[in-house]
Amino acid sequence: MDKFFWSRYAGNPMTITGILLAMVSFVFIVLLFLVEVLTGHSNAYIGIFLYMVLPPFFFLGILIIPIGMIRTWRRHQRGETVRPARWPVVDLRIPRHRWLTTFFTVGTFFLIIFFSVGSYHAYNHSNSVEFCGLTCHDVMEPEYTAYQRSSHARVSCAECHIGSGAGWFARSKLSGVRQVFAVALNTYSRPIPTPIENLRPAQETCETCHWPEKFFGAQQVQYNHYMYDEDVTHWPINMLIRTGGGDEVSGQKEGIHWHMNIQSVTEYIARDERRQDIPWVRFTDKGTGRVTVYQSEEDPLTEEEIASAEIRTMDCVDCHNRPSHIFHSPDYAVDLALLTGGIPRDLPSIKAVAVEAMTGKYETKEEARQGIAEHIAGYYHDELGDEAARGPKVRQAIAGTQEVFSYNIFPEMKTSWAAYPDNIGHFTDKGCMRCHDGTMVSHEDEPITRDCNACHIILSQGSGEFAEYSNSPEGLEFVHPDDIDEEWRETGCYECHDGTAP
Repeated sequence: MDKFFWSRYAGNPMTITGILLAMVSFVFIVLLFLVEVLTGHSNAYIGIFLYMVLPPFFFLGILIIPIGMIRTWRRHQRGETVRPARWPVVDLRIPRHRWLTTFFTVGTFFLIIFFSVGSYHAYNHSNSVEFCGLTCHDVMEPEYTAYQRSSHARVSCAECHIGSGAGWFARSKLSGVRQVFAVALNTYSRPIPTPIENLRPAQETCETCHWPEKFFGAQQVQYNHYMYDEDVTHWPINMLIRTGGGDEVSGQKEGIHWHMNIQSVTEYIARDERRQDIPWVRFTDKGTGRVTVYQSEEDPLTEEEIASAEIRTMDCVDCHNRPSHIFHSPDYAVDLALLTGGIPRDLPSIKAVAVEAMTGKYETKEEARQGIAEHIAGYYHDELGDEAARGPKVRQAIAGTQEVFSYNIFPEMKTSWAAYPDNIGHFTDKGCMRCHDGTMVSHEDEPITRDCNACHIILSQGSGEFAEYSNSPEGLEFVHPDDIDEEWRETGCYECHDGTAP
C-alpha cells in the first residue's frame, strides 16, 4: 500500500468524487448533530437532513471509492497502464502500513458506533410527531393542526398509526415511500382520503390505553348550542351518555360499548369506501351462538352483492373515526367560541354572521381571512353604523372567527368538516344512524333500535323560561328549540343540519 498504489488506483475521478462526497456528508452530519445536541431542540428539517438525507450520500461516497479503484485496476490488467498493476499488500512490519491499518480499524470502529447511534435516532425521528406533522407541511397541516387541539395531543402519531412491533413499522415505512413520491410529484389527493387503508386493528392500538371490558356506567356531557336569532340564545342540552362496557367472562354488557365484541360480534357491509352507507349488519351472540342478520328495508343487498362484499368486524374506529383529526363545522366551532368568549355574544346575530363568514368560498387561507373580515365588518356597518363596525367587539368577532376557521378549514387541501364525516353522534353526520335509523330489520321483522334512550337520556335542556330539568331515570323528551312539531321523530338531525347556517 505504497504511494504508487494510492496515486494510481485512488487518483481517478470516480474515487476522488466518492472521497469528497463522503467527507462533505460526514462533516455536515457532525455539524448538524452538534447543532441538535447543543440547542437541545428537535427540528423536523434538521432531523430529515441529519438522519435521512445525508447518511445515504455518505454511504454512496464510501461505495464509490472502491468501485473507482477496481475500475482502474481492471484497466491496468488490460495493459492500459505503464506499470503493471498489482494488488495491495499490507505488511505490518512497515511502520506506514501499521499506521494506516490502525487508522482504518479505529476509524471504522467509530463510524460503526456513530452510525448505529444515528440509525437509532433516525428510527426515533421517523416516529416523532414533528416528522409526521411538519415534514410535508402543506399536505399534513390540517391533520397536524387538528391533532394539536385534540384529546390525543400528548400521544405520538406512531402510537396510533403504527403501534409496537417491527412488522407494522416496516409496513408503515414502505407505505411512506409511496407517499413521498406522491408529494414529490404533486399527485397526492386533496383532501387526503379516509378511512386509511390497511389501518392496524384498533384492538392493537386504541385498546392499549382504552379497555372497553373495564368500562361501566355513564358519562354526563353538556352540549352548548346557540341559536341563530338576534339575541344568540343559549340552548344547552345536558345528557347522560350510556357509555357502558362489559366483561367477556361474566357475560355482562351494557351501554354503547357493548358493540366492542365483548360478548357478541357485530359485522357489517358498507356500500361506499367511506362506510357511510350500511345496508347489512350481522350480529352473533357468543354465548348462545345465535346469528341475526339485519337488512335495509328500503334498499337491501342482493345475495350476489353479499357474497362478493367485504364483511368488516366492527371496532373502535367505526364510531371513533376522527379520534385526533377533528374538523368542526362552522356551526359547532362558532358555538365553542361563543361559549369560551373567543367571539362576543352581545353582538346581535353574531352566530349567524360568523357562520356565514366561515362558509364563504375561499381558495386560500389569506383569502379566507380577508373575506371573513369584510363580511363581518360589512354586516355591522350596515346594521350598526361605521363607528360600531370598527369597534373592539366587532374586531374581536373578526379575530375569533378567523381563528376558528384556521383550526378547522384548509382551502388549499380542500379539508373541512364536509370532507370528513364524524361518526360520533348524529347531528351533522349520519353517524349512529347508519345502522340505527329504524330501517334495518331482521328476517323476524325485529328492527335495530332507534330509541334515543338506548344511548343517552336528557337531564336538562333549554334556558331561561324554556329550561327543563329531570331527575327521572327516563329523562326528558327532546324538545327542538324551533317549533317543528313532531318532525324530529322521523327525520334525522343530519338531514337538516349540515354544519352551516339554516
